[in-house]
Amino acid sequence: MKSEVKSNFRALGTDINVCIVINDEAERKKAKKDIEEIENIYRAKQKIFCRFSAESELSRLNQNSGVFQKASPDILYLAGRALHYNEISGGLYDPRIIGVLEKIGYGLDFQKTDFRKLDLPEKFSKIEGDLSRDLGVSGDTILFKKRMDFSGIAKGYITDCAAEFLKKRGWKNFLIDSGGDMRIVGKNKDGADWKISIEGVPEEKLMLEITDRGIATSGISRKKWEIKGKKFHHLVNPKNPNHFSYELRTVSVISEKTEYADGRAKVLMLMGKERGLEFAKKNKTAAIFLDYKRNIFLTPEAKKYIN
Repeated sequence: MKSEVKSNFRALGTDINVCIVINDEAERKKAKKDIEEIENIYRAKQKIFCRFSAESELSRLNQNSGVFQKASPDILYLAGRALHYNEISGGLYDPRIIGVLEKIGYGLDFQKTDFRKLDLPEKFSKIEGDLSRDLGVSGDTILFKKRMDFSGIAKGYITDCAAEFLKKRGWKNFLIDSGGDMRIVGKNKDGADWKISIEGVPEEKLMLEITDRGIATSGISRKKWEIKGKKFHHLVNPKNPNHFSYELRTVSVISEKTEYADGRAKVLMLMGKERGLEFAKKNKTAAIFLDYKRNIFLTPEAKKYIN
């Protein structure tokens, strides 16, 4: 009889949950060992992308901007994806936003910041100029002309890396949840599609049934704060960095991989409800929008996954 091996740990500033479906008790030891290796994968990737650590590869690259530098395949890949999301969003997704994030108080790990002690930030100019002028990839080297932050899509990418590891180890049915960014493969222990709820939506109102897909949620329900009575959140619009929209609570996207879903969800959040819905429908994206009045808006592609 099939059962599950589950584990959870902290990484990337969130809870990581892994569930592997095993066919019999003989597979339990192997599953536990592979989950331990997944934890090592998250730790290793965090050392590459974490902007809060001076020892990370990203920090090293940011400290030596203006010249081509050797970079890991992970950094090179996400740089290319950042350029892609920047292009499809008309510049709304932009890794150069790191400077604004730091000045509005998100310069340290979110959970370690006392926002009550911060001064109100200055007014910001919008980020101008093509991203490709400040971010370049050539072979195994990369050029930062300005500081970058790929954390907006790194979590989805790392989730995919963990999923590919499990696939190579022969597992056919499992779920990896990185704080709401999930990779779902195969079936659950009952042989059915995995049932997935959406953050902020009661399960009786909306439940998804998913297999062999990634799903990611971008939103402002967790990372928002006040400085001297003014409200901020971490999804900064580079075209209008002084305005912090509270129209949408979350956007969830279902796609082939978690990183694809992660990047598209952030793009749609930054576009806002009307433009985001139009863009998602035009590009046949499975997207679920939740506004602050608890209204739910689904694209036709998303309805295919509704229970």
